[in-house]
Amino acid sequence: MKVTGWVGIAAGLLILLSCAAAISALIGASGGAISVSGADFSAIRFTLLQAALSALGSLLIAVPLARALARRRFRGRDLLVTAMGAPFLLPVLVAVLGLLAIWGRNGVLSALMESVGAERLNIYGLTGVVLAHLFFNIPLVTRLLLQGWATIPPEHLRLGQQLGFGPVERFRLIEMPMLRTVLPGAGLLVFLLCISSFAIALTLGGGPRATTLELAIYQAIRFEFDLPRAGTLAMIQTGLCLIVAAVTMLIARPGEARAGMIHPDPFSPPEGRVLDGVVIASVAMFLSGPVLAVILRGAPALLELPYGVVEAAIRSILVALSSAILTVGVGMALSIGLVRMAELRPRLARVFEAAMLLVLVISPFVLATGWFILLRGHVDPFAIALPMVVTINALMALPFALRAFVPAVAMARRTDGRLADMLGLTGYTRLRHVLLPHMRGPAAFAAGLAAALSMGDLGVIALFGSTTTATLPLVMYQLMGAYRMEAAAGAALLLLLLSFGMFAVIDRLGKSHDPV
Repeated sequence: MKVTGWVGIAAGLLILLSCAAAISALIGASGGAISVSGADFSAIRFTLLQAALSALGSLLIAVPLARALARRRFRGRDLLVTAMGAPFLLPVLVAVLGLLAIWGRNGVLSALMESVGAERLNIYGLTGVVLAHLFFNIPLVTRLLLQGWATIPPEHLRLGQQLGFGPVERFRLIEMPMLRTVLPGAGLLVFLLCISSFAIALTLGGGPRATTLELAIYQAIRFEFDLPRAGTLAMIQTGLCLIVAAVTMLIARPGEARAGMIHPDPFSPPEGRVLDGVVIASVAMFLSGPVLAVILRGAPALLELPYGVVEAAIRSILVALSSAILTVGVGMALSIGLVRMAELRPRLARVFEAAMLLVLVISPFVLATGWFILLRGHVDPFAIALPMVVTINALMALPFALRAFVPAVAMARRTDGRLADMLGLTGYTRLRHVLLPHMRGPAAFAAGLAAALSMGDLGVIALFGSTTTATLPLVMYQLMGAYRMEAAAGAALLLLLLSFGMFAVIDRLGKSHDPV
């Protein structure tokens, strides 16, 4: 595995160099100076405002939801907690179409309001962007907070019960210290995700007063071909993300690993049971309503989809599988290299792994913009749209793959590495008998995750896509723009089934090979 390790380190260096080249291209396009117009200031203000409101709203809703889930035992609780991870795999456009079916001007709530004499809702603009971000980020923050509640030692809960703590004392003395540790990092993570959210702003924002930085970059390249302005905005976007990421790493403190409340709190007080039930039911309806709306509206149109939708779906499947293969291949080689480096230079390995994780900080849209500027004088970026989409989607999934691969490779080295050395196992034989038994599960999970994320991505393809390279999310966006909502609903349901289906099938393939 020595050769594989060096190949992995070389691949990691190539990734970092390509990211650095993209940033350098942006600096060159902007002329090295930041010149911001009034419209650009408006985009910056809206980006920060919607990210701040989304982060604050996610925390305000997730705290009582996580507290209720941590305190209450009820049928279906484990299924609900598991379902909290589903929005991470849900394609953005599917969620947007579902939210419009519930909250839009022609949605269910608008019809109810009109029936009682009130005006119909209009969620386009700041309201819609924040609403969509709440849909995606409330489950994420809730899962993080549940992990925080799991670090509270049962002894503290038992002592609080014995001392007769009421709800206020229990929250202030037992739960609040944990929240002070978890909430800042969770809020900044949501803030960072909302800064680099493109598809939501494209579909629910727009207009001079509701334009994010990424949307302004898209407009500068796609409609104005103003590369200096696009480079300047991309530089600002990257700077904001780096600042937020640096603050997150400085203030976010990992909780101490203890055996805590993996299951519901056995010492939860009976007070507040009704309120907890209302919170859980309300948020569950908010999260499940859009998905159910997409299923109900899309099912009748699923069998009558235009040929272009089917063609785009096939293209999306090929792109998703290619991204998954690239993610797993590069991730495995890089993980082997990181583990070998950790044995020789532990500090250097930690720095290198942290640098790879910083790929998440660079928005895929910003990365695509930099590569567009680099390539446009040599090749036609629109002609290589699909390879670029595959590459960028794989890069965005790579940090998640590394988090699963590095511990698995390290475990293989600890348990079987010495015996393999004694037997003289090298090359493919060592890879097959030593590494792969430990890597099947993590590799299948990472491949399924990469495929699902790539399947629903509407970012780079919106910038470079054309009629011959359009993926399913882009075709669905075009159908929505043409007000062909029935066809869009059918495409949304197809996209939903393909995204979750690919993840489930690929992940299951890994589990089916696990040793009994």
